[in-house]
Amino acid sequence: MTATVVAKNPPRLTTQIETIAADTTAIRCLDWDRDRFDIEFGLQNGTTYNSYVIKGGEKNALIDTSHAKFQQLYFHSLQQVINPQHIDYLIISHTEPDHSGLVKELLKIAPHITVVASRVAIQFLEGFVHQDFQKIIVKSGDRLDLGNGHVLEFVNTPNLHWPDTIVSYDHKTNILFTCDVFGLHYCSDALYDERLEDIEADYRFYYQCLMAPNARSVLSAMKKIKELGEISLVANGHGPILKYNIKELLDRYQRWSTEQTKSDKIVTVFYVSDYGYSDRLSQAIAKGISKTGVTVDMVDLKAVDSQEIPEIVSHSVGIVIGMPPMKAPFNDKIGTILASVNSKQYFGLYECYGGDDEPIDPLAVKLRELGLTEAFSPIRIKQTPQETTYQLCEEAGVDLGQLLTKQATIQQRKSINTDLDKAMGRLSGGLYIITAKKGDTKGAMLASWVAQASFNPPGFTVAVAKDRAIESLLQVNDTFVLNVLEEGNYQPLMKHFLKRFPPGADRFAGVKTTTAKNGSPILLDALAYLECQVVSRMDCGDHWIVYSQVTDGRVSKPDALTAVHHRKVGNYY
Repeated sequence: MTATVVAKNPPRLTTQIETIAADTTAIRCLDWDRDRFDIEFGLQNGTTYNSYVIKGGEKNALIDTSHAKFQQLYFHSLQQVINPQHIDYLIISHTEPDHSGLVKELLKIAPHITVVASRVAIQFLEGFVHQDFQKIIVKSGDRLDLGNGHVLEFVNTPNLHWPDTIVSYDHKTNILFTCDVFGLHYCSDALYDERLEDIEADYRFYYQCLMAPNARSVLSAMKKIKELGEISLVANGHGPILKYNIKELLDRYQRWSTEQTKSDKIVTVFYVSDYGYSDRLSQAIAKGISKTGVTVDMVDLKAVDSQEIPEIVSHSVGIVIGMPPMKAPFNDKIGTILASVNSKQYFGLYECYGGDDEPIDPLAVKLRELGLTEAFSPIRIKQTPQETTYQLCEEAGVDLGQLLTKQATIQQRKSINTDLDKAMGRLSGGLYIITAKKGDTKGAMLASWVAQASFNPPGFTVAVAKDRAIESLLQVNDTFVLNVLEEGNYQPLMKHFLKRFPPGADRFAGVKTTTAKNGSPILLDALAYLECQVVSRMDCGDHWIVYSQVTDGRVSKPDALTAVHHRKVGNYY
């Protein structure tokens, strides 16, 4: 059956109730108009938050809740499926608010419920529920018998994409409950993935934003998942449930993760899973590193054994450390890291804003004394992390990755000089500078791969390399300005924006600007400008093709010509 309850005011919020297998019901909360999800996601098709009820012969379980914005709608739908007083277990796949946002309210209604989750998830929940609750901590291989053949087996899948994540497998129905894993931000009435062509672009984008920085963890998790048995449904936490294309879509995770980890360079990011903002900041840095094709290994200092650290560090060309609290056993583990590093490695440090961080300067000094190269200046957090903070972390990760791949990139350019490359180089383009502002974050990029794409509405495409920091400011619905450079008068601006800026630096210092209607900077020395809004993006290998509509524009010198960029070869800018 399907029940829909519509909120009175926009954005559109609806719920959907569907039986998906024996004794198993999905409650899907459809967020039709959501256009942004964290800093990395510009959503083209909204999203959903999926939770599930399993009625066993002896016990009943609820897997995940929903976003707090759905409180009234969600509990109305839950009551149609099961009386909360009859729920015995609440299984928390992970504690991000879009899945655990109603845990506190549920436990107020039914305080007898036992929460089942990973050790880290229980710790997170204790931090924001602020009330006693019954709990069971589970690890890989643990089982929970609900009766009537419904035996749930759990698999720890840390870093997919939070450190507390577990997946659950029902041995009666062969359903794999995965929360964020194998999900996508895509909102529609379709319960299942009947039309692969409708969802594959969002599925890929979701993987690249959330899972690619943790590709090694993805491969480890998938190995465990394969041992569970046949999978009839992938009951994910976002988007349509996977039924018709399970093998194809899981194989894509396997292939993408294998490609992501084939680099011979590994950077290890040490963080503390339940301390301050260590996990979120580490994910932003990891995302930046992975953009450059370097493999990332996420290591939780709370969970890792000190005896494992020397081998982990020895396999790394770089290390990033989120400062842990000043107490045992973290000080001993930091000491083990220091004893294991070598002078050929790169390093980066960031504060966690946990209230009791180890001081960052003594560790930075010690690493420099040991001969390591500092990839980026220590990231110091003086207030609750904002969007600019996460952008800074991502830029720092990109810088580290580019340092590690710089020599290989130069060698590749020297070795590839075929007739094809020379012919591709004859594709000329104009010279432009993209400027963008989102919140307090500003960015800029020199661009030459720009082409008009439509008359009505007026629109164009621009190719943006995936390892550009500004890429995160050009998500769907984001706004920016395309500044057109003038022939014979473009060198000063081009030279300025070709400079390498340190993470968080003001890219507009010393440049004459004014502010566009959409809030982005306009370069006053440019020939013309166009105010734009991103409509869609297409994955093109090492670039995104970004299609944008033009909302306003002006030419400052009607008789001047656009600067043109000519290249000799077509395998790099």
